[in-house]
Amino acid sequence: MSTATVSQVPGETSAAGASPAHAGHAASNAAIKPDYHPRLTNEDLAPLKRQTWGQYNIFAFWMADVHSVGGYITAGSLFALGLTSWQVLVALLVGILIVQFFCNLVAKPSQQTSTPYPVICRASFGVLGANIPAIIRGLIAVAWYGIQTYLASSAVMILALHFFPQWAPYADVAQHGFVGLSALGWAAFMVMWVLQAFVFWHGMEAIRKFIDWAGPGVYVVMAILCGWLVWKAGWDKIDLNLGGVKFQGWDAVPVMLSAIALVVSYFSGPMLNFGDFSRYGKSFDAVKKGNFWGLPVNFVFFSLLTVITTAATLPVFGELITDPVHTVGKIDSTTAVVLGALTFMIATVGINIVANFVSPAFDFSNVAPQHISWRTGGMIAAVGSIFLTPWNLYNNPQVIHYTLDVLGSFIGPLFGILIADFYIVRKQRVNVDALYTMSEKGEYWYSNGYNMKAVWTMVPAALIPILCVIVPALRGGANYAWFIGMGLGFVIYTALNRKS
Repeated sequence: MSTATVSQVPGETSAAGASPAHAGHAASNAAIKPDYHPRLTNEDLAPLKRQTWGQYNIFAFWMADVHSVGGYITAGSLFALGLTSWQVLVALLVGILIVQFFCNLVAKPSQQTSTPYPVICRASFGVLGANIPAIIRGLIAVAWYGIQTYLASSAVMILALHFFPQWAPYADVAQHGFVGLSALGWAAFMVMWVLQAFVFWHGMEAIRKFIDWAGPGVYVVMAILCGWLVWKAGWDKIDLNLGGVKFQGWDAVPVMLSAIALVVSYFSGPMLNFGDFSRYGKSFDAVKKGNFWGLPVNFVFFSLLTVITTAATLPVFGELITDPVHTVGKIDSTTAVVLGALTFMIATVGINIVANFVSPAFDFSNVAPQHISWRTGGMIAAVGSIFLTPWNLYNNPQVIHYTLDVLGSFIGPLFGILIADFYIVRKQRVNVDALYTMSEKGEYWYSNGYNMKAVWTMVPAALIPILCVIVPALRGGANYAWFIGMGLGFVIYTALNRKS
């Protein structure tokens, strides 16, 4: 069967702001053909009739992904590596430009076919084999969804204890605790859990509207917090070299490379399934422009805001505070505490939905489209995150290291295979209809629905990064696990296909 050039799915492009496909409203926007097989199709996984997101929507997506407690701590930690401020900024810029480059690469197949990540993976893994990358990405998202929800619940705890200090005993896990979390901690966690589920339940259009204002809103409050701390401290007392400068000259190069790798690794999850969002892009050009403003411009500015705020905590509070939630908790003002806590709650809801909710929604729906809708897939992830007891995972560095880093070792190979298949093997040509057929003559049927070349590529491409994580002698390569896995996946998959 010959391939067909990728093209936008038929249908008029409506004005920005029209509703993309999502549960409850997807029927009007799903381009389902009569011969699409039910085992591979539902209203959420089908191609779109209309692609409506402009560059601002993509820009807002990245703001929601960057503006989080985790992003704040990550950016601050780079400035504490012992490098000078300008060296850190160079590392940040190089790292985020690499992320932008790869996001543009991975965005194109989904934008041009208007299909989500697990569906475009059918081209490389087979129509049934695509469940392998889908489930792997879904499990990673579930773990991080629980952890991010737990981190955000600390802001709810600060609010509760600020207004009701008599509840302090219920915040003590020793006095009132269940499976490692205090009674108040459980209440705070479930508040965040329900809040996120509420936004998600209303579909992709609600998510688009949420992230459109959440990112800018967080910026406003962060700028106010930063300005207040600088005013209190005095600019001359602020040292942006957090922890002091420990590396000079060529000795700084390996540390800068590690910082670059850390930036790329931090975005590796959202980068892999970015197609879940780029599929809504009105044009590839709009997606690229959104990536430019949302990644290098936004991330560097956010990092500067973060490090100034963090550096100012030392002269103001007498200690260096890297967690913005704790910074807000130290301010002796009810208005500041409420505004700050709500801001970081909203910020975490933003990143959790875009990075860890939408992905498993599509991924789990792909496993059984007729039984698991996009909405159901997301709720499976949400419920699963509770049973993981993420607070126990997060509070045990060894467990979180092995669990998340081992799972993360699969992200690079999956990315490498997807890119190699679309750009090298298929020359940017995909037969959209063949992504939805179970016919043995279908282009992506391969062997019983599985492309064994992709499956066999995963073995060495994922095994080597995993060894870097668990073998002490190879631990030096752990920082570069994504690059190693991506490179191996790209090269091995390309080689296997050229031999055939």
